[in-house]
Amino acid sequence: MPLTRVPVEEYTTPDAVTADERMTIDELQQLMDRHGVRHLPVLRGDTVVGLISERDLRLVAGLSAAEKMQVQATDIMATDPLTVRASTPLDEVALAMSERKVGSVIVNDDDGRFYGIFTATDALNALIETVRRSTMPGL
Repeated sequence: MPLTRVPVEEYTTPDAVTADERMTIDELQQLMDRHGVRHLPVLRGDTVVGLISERDLRLVAGLSAAEKMQVQATDIMATDPLTVRASTPLDEVALAMSERKVGSVIVNDDDGRFYGIFTATDALNALIETVRRSTMPGL
């Protein structure tokens, strides 16, 4: 299948690590560190209401301990993350990420429910796989 017709869900991380909108900065950082992720979809129930990146946390890292306890995920999250359907072609998603200069995309199933997250690392893995397939016939 040509790369342009591959749906993004083929390379999406399903069952992504997610955050609750009431989590503190320290809780968010611990969650990222524990799971080795750099992006956290923020959920209210089953609905994505925002996205927090490692960069967002670095911006508030200099706050005092008391100030950090007062800041919640909802205060620092991007409230309009790039969102695509699982069936969206991979090349369209990569282009949208490049144009908006974002490192991750929220992926919803075709019914609009949260499916997972597609990151720049996932895009690189897709590129590696595609290049290897084209240079190593039979893989």
